[in-house]
Amino acid sequence: MKRGKRYTEAAKLVEKGKAYEVAEAMKTVVETASAKFDESVEVHVKLGVDSRHADQQVRGVIVLPHGTGKTMKVLVIAKGVKADEAAAAGADYVGGEDMINKIKNENWFDFDVCVTTPDMMGLVGRIGKLLGPKGLMPNPKSGTVTMDVTKAVNEIKAGKVEYRLDKTNIIHVSIGKKSFGAEKLTDNFNALYEAILKAKPSAAKGQYVRSVTVASTMGPGVKVAVKA
Repeated sequence: MKRGKRYTEAAKLVEKGKAYEVAEAMKTVVETASAKFDESVEVHVKLGVDSRHADQQVRGVIVLPHGTGKTMKVLVIAKGVKADEAAAAGADYVGGEDMINKIKNENWFDFDVCVTTPDMMGLVGRIGKLLGPKGLMPNPKSGTVTMDVTKAVNEIKAGKVEYRLDKTNIIHVSIGKKSFGAEKLTDNFNALYEAILKAKPSAAKGQYVRSVTVASTMGPGVKVAVKA
């Protein structure tokens, strides 16, 4: 693959084959993020599990200590008092069947997270085929199907992220922006990594964490030395 000049120069700052300690890895990622915009920093964790088996799934949520640096647009599908609570908590969009019809009829997806109450899941399920492929379908495991809509909205706005295995048994999570600096990125990384370790399935055998890499949007990957 042919790489651009900026990437090639940044890659020279990363020692090939070296696994960096967490703080040093974050410092290196910040140094190699040379784009003109504030690049996101993403962690990629390859696990020694098989996502095809239900008892080896790894999934959860965590509120990062310093947030993600991204302003999240939250849609809450609720009615009555719960709709009022969601609006008071700062949800960007609140509604019931009107919002469901807007998504269905107008192909509207101007939101990052969808939260709903259990009593509305029957209606939300009607647009599951639209929300699912975009990763927007509410789910009790991620805290987006709940009666406590105030808590859900507050946590999302504070920097709650979801981690889950993809089909290749890798977890991809954004832990902030280059502008956070190495120290805040280190705090966020440690919080996420601890959560992933605690989520280890009892059915997992052998080495749980195979590799960890961190990279900015346009920068090279940096291997992280972590304890499994």
